[in-house]
Amino acid sequence: MPELAEVERNRRVWSDGHSSKVREVFLRGEKRVFRGLDARRVPIELTGRVLRASESHGKQMMFCFGGQVFLGVHLGMTGSLRTESPDYRPERHDHIVLFQAKRALVFNDPRLFGRILFSVGEAPESWRDRAPAVLSAEFTTRYVGSHLKRRARSPLKAVLLDQAIFPGVGNWMADEILWRAELHPSRPAGGLTPEELRRIRKESRWVCREAIRRIADRGVDPPKSWLFPHRWSDGGICPRTGAALVREPIGGRTTCWSPGRQPIHFT
Repeated sequence: MPELAEVERNRRVWSDGHSSKVREVFLRGEKRVFRGLDARRVPIELTGRVLRASESHGKQMMFCFGGQVFLGVHLGMTGSLRTESPDYRPERHDHIVLFQAKRALVFNDPRLFGRILFSVGEAPESWRDRAPAVLSAEFTTRYVGSHLKRRARSPLKAVLLDQAIFPGVGNWMADEILWRAELHPSRPAGGLTPEELRRIRKESRWVCREAIRRIADRGVDPPKSWLFPHRWSDGGICPRTGAALVREPIGGRTTCWSPGRQPIHFT
């Protein structure tokens, strides 16, 4: 599933349409990506509106149009945004297309795991009630510690995947954070020392910042000095210790960790 940096990269694709009017809207309103809303309202409200701005937060994107009209996009596992020419003909898995004078803004999702949010007057509630971004000033060590204590018995890996605490952090980013913090992914979340809490916050912010800089800004994957390129298949080697990595299910997700760097025995 796309994580923070991949979501921001997709948002920037549609940012080409900022300050341009929507001339026509195509959508497949019967598809499950529109679940929970009256899809018939979307073309009525968006046609003639100017795309004013957009923002990403965690794994969500919000596109803001004139007249206080909001279109939210959650990519799910296979969703993506792209631009096409203004005479583009929507294809089978294109579920919403916003036609502008110089381009078409396309949301495509072959497996329908994504979701469209829509509201008029104010942003959807899920956007307004979002958790502090990892790179925000509100994401303090105290904030992290209080939430980890609430899930004291859960493994750290599971808590780092909780979007209500670490918005935008997904499977590979959680593994990267724990590897850099030298903490085992099955460690109970409530048992960290003050220094370990500081490391979790520090590495969470560093990984998020660098992932955006590399993936969203430059369009390149993290380098070989990261865990990232070594974690995807069996037989990977830890770039810090040179020892074999371990892959196993922890917190309900396939997890990669380094035995020489993240000891399984802890007090």
